[in-house]
Amino acid sequence: MKITDLSIGNKAKIIGFNQGAAAYRHKLISMGLIAGTEFTLTRIAPLGDPIQISVRGFSLVLRKKEAELLLIEIVTT
Repeated sequence: MKITDLSIGNKAKIIGFNQGAAAYRHKLISMGLIAGTEFTLTRIAPLGDPIQISVRGFSLVLRKKEAELLLIEIVTT
């Protein structure tokens, strides 16, 4: 599943990364987006780009194309 499949307020967990730019994948990892990390989709810009998530106590804004590198699964509460 991709982050763009979520609705605002959905909680998800990162399970891995799609094939893509290795350099940007390393940036995502350095921001704390590693396998097992849970986050909540907070906002989506009116035109769908960028996307804001709440992760580890802070808000993070990612471009849609870059956020699609994340493989996720929905967390049910």
